[in-house]
Amino acid sequence: MSTASDQLDTQAPEAPDSTELGAGVSAKAGRARPRPGERRVQILQTLASMLEQPGAERVTTAALAARLEVSEAALYRHFASKAQMFEGLIEFIESSIFTLLNQILEREASGQAQAQRIVAVLLQFGERNPGMTRVMVGDALVFENERLFVRMNQFFDRVESSLRQCLRQAAEAQGSATPTVQANAQASVLVSFIMGRLQRYARSGFKRSPTEQLDVVLQWLAF
Repeated sequence: MSTASDQLDTQAPEAPDSTELGAGVSAKAGRARPRPGERRVQILQTLASMLEQPGAERVTTAALAARLEVSEAALYRHFASKAQMFEGLIEFIESSIFTLLNQILEREASGQAQAQRIVAVLLQFGERNPGMTRVMVGDALVFENERLFVRMNQFFDRVESSLRQCLRQAAEAQGSATPTVQANAQASVLVSFIMGRLQRYARSGFKRSPTEQLDVVLQWLAF
């Protein structure tokens, strides 16, 4: 946000930051009654901000409404349910990450370099957006609608699929006799590593950086 609570905006792969969700809100801050689209952004922005608090418990619509100084009914004029609010955050995560992954696949010629950049992008994104990290690892979704967990699982399935694609290319370039098997195994390990690092970051109150010693770890893991 710099964090999600300020401006959510995706940058180039070198510095994935989520600063676009709040774009346009601060410039309109003086307006007493935000337009409908701006209010939706404010709600998601505030929800992300509340999720960034270390040790934060479940965010209720009552607490969210109180933070925004509106009624709960006002929230439901913009979102049909609390689950839909979380889906708005998940949509931002998906859009941000897969835009960056597509850029990596276009810019990096080496399958090995592609895989390394994908891992780095996921972990850098989580580090810069702690509230989103709690959504990605499911901590913020406990007691919420089951479809949110399903959607985040699908997100990581897509990440793993992207990793398999570039790792198969790398295995073929290395002359592997079983490039598909090798790529599948490596992709599985890397996704587990990503999820584990993000989980540790969230559980440590955002103190343990998910990117610490990343270059060394990637070499040891699969490259």
